[in-house]
Amino acid sequence: MAQEGKRLRPQLVITAAELFGATKEEAFYPATAFEMLHNFTLIHDDFMDNASIRRGKETIYKKWNSNIAILSGDVLASLAMQQLLKTPCIPEILITMSKLFLQTTIEVCEGQQFDLDYETKEEVTIDDYLNMIRLKTAVMLAACLKTGAILANANERDQNILYEYGINLGMAFQLMDDVLDVYANAETFGKEVGGDIQENKKTYLYIIALLNASEVQKNQLHHYFTTNHYSKNEKYNAVKAIFNDLQCKEKTEDKIDEYLQKACQNVNLLSLNSAQKEVLIHLAFKLSKRNK
Repeated sequence: MAQEGKRLRPQLVITAAELFGATKEEAFYPATAFEMLHNFTLIHDDFMDNASIRRGKETIYKKWNSNIAILSGDVLASLAMQQLLKTPCIPEILITMSKLFLQTTIEVCEGQQFDLDYETKEEVTIDDYLNMIRLKTAVMLAACLKTGAILANANERDQNILYEYGINLGMAFQLMDDVLDVYANAETFGKEVGGDIQENKKTYLYIIALLNASEVQKNQLHHYFTTNHYSKNEKYNAVKAIFNDLQCKEKTEDKIDEYLQKACQNVNLLSLNSAQKEVLIHLAFKLSKRNK
């Protein structure tokens, strides 16, 4: 928790709360809860993905062991709920936030299971993949925003529109993560570049590559993603070269722009003034065009 991170989830809770009239102080506990929940998922994800680096430092399971990582994540999820329950608000609002928080936790775990399943599933469609990242990443960003709006007693229409904005924001955010995993600067990324390729993750770039590849390229991709005969660098460089040939980075960036435009359309439907809407539009562009 003390390591540097984007602190995106608490930022979204606080931003939504303030836009609809609540204070940063009122949003402190739900913001903290979502940051704890996010870190719980990272601890478990790193263990399941055999990831050794997170935010430029050793992951929990790598520094200690897998048992400590599992127990630390479990406790952090419980501590997150404790934080949420400290929110100074009326019981009805607290119950609504708690239901959303727990449903989000379930959906994130479902998304992680799909992610693991797809590592060994022979064929993963674009729809399969987009549904997976919606669950694994987007629903938490959406829930953070909706929680802030619930706390501020925004009307139900605005809550739901803000949730959809969060989904589109999260989809763009995760697709950019896919791009950065292959093309980021290793010094600024904070994680191992090429980690998805090493773990045989069927990311959007991989699926797009298969759809556009020649038979020779398809066979090469299948080979690299089903064998362990190559060093990390050799496998990474070979797969990246195929992605480059097929312009997978550019095609993924087009999809990011598509979700970005949907997010902006969501913002325009909110009952906020122009300056308030600009906050959300700026946030969407900032997160979708980041380099780490």
